[in-house]
Amino acid sequence: MEPEEALESESSEKSLFSSRHDYEESQEADETGTENPLLQPTLTGDVEGLQKIFEDPENPHHENAVQLLLEEDIVGRNLLYAACMAGKSDVIRALAKYGVNLNEKTARGYTLLHCAAAWGRLETLKALVELDVDIEALNFRGEKARDVAARYSQAECVHFLDRADARLILKKFITKSSLIITDPEKTPGKLFKEDKNAILNACRMKNEWLESHPEASISELFVQKQQLEDIVSPIIAKMSTPRHFAPSQ
Repeated sequence: MEPEEALESESSEKSLFSSRHDYEESQEADETGTENPLLQPTLTGDVEGLQKIFEDPENPHHENAVQLLLEEDIVGRNLLYAACMAGKSDVIRALAKYGVNLNEKTARGYTLLHCAAAWGRLETLKALVELDVDIEALNFRGEKARDVAARYSQAECVHFLDRADARLILKKFITKSSLIITDPEKTPGKLFKEDKNAILNACRMKNEWLESHPEASISELFVQKQQLEDIVSPIIAKMSTPRHFAPSQ
């Protein structure tokens, strides 16, 4: 089922996830039907054509390229949404180089990630996550992209975003553990050298593990987090325990 078919009673959301044909019609620049010159290369995946417009000073659209890219239709979508609907991952990667905000939301809080998730564009989701978009962004319903994918029965996208979320949880815990060493105000007490080294080594190993295991399963990611917790938690507990010193003789 395509996204628009599931939302007959919610016209604004139906418009957001409309068909590629409807998107092309919404991108007409004026009453004469002049089309945004970036539209066709975006929808067809013509990365080279897009790059010429952005990078060739002689191109007639060069000076207005970013403005054309960010030009919105009546429901607040720019051409990046068209690329997501069409599943043009290479286009997303190419356009990201020109300083666009990949986390920008429509009026109802939908991001590019929500759009790709609704349409089941798995490779586009992967490209967006690689570009460090916010996977926790919420739409007006309070839904993350993962929830939108589930609502539209995009099972592969749900699984991928669940894995991405598990990776993020591990990354955040590594960062939080590192702050025990780098930010003294975050620590409840004195940190001994051996404990500092233990945390440093553990965080370094977990970061290396993340980099070398891009396809790690959710269960593997949570095992790694638990292992780090098993090292860090006793050290924090020890730091929080008041120390009693024997009186001098």
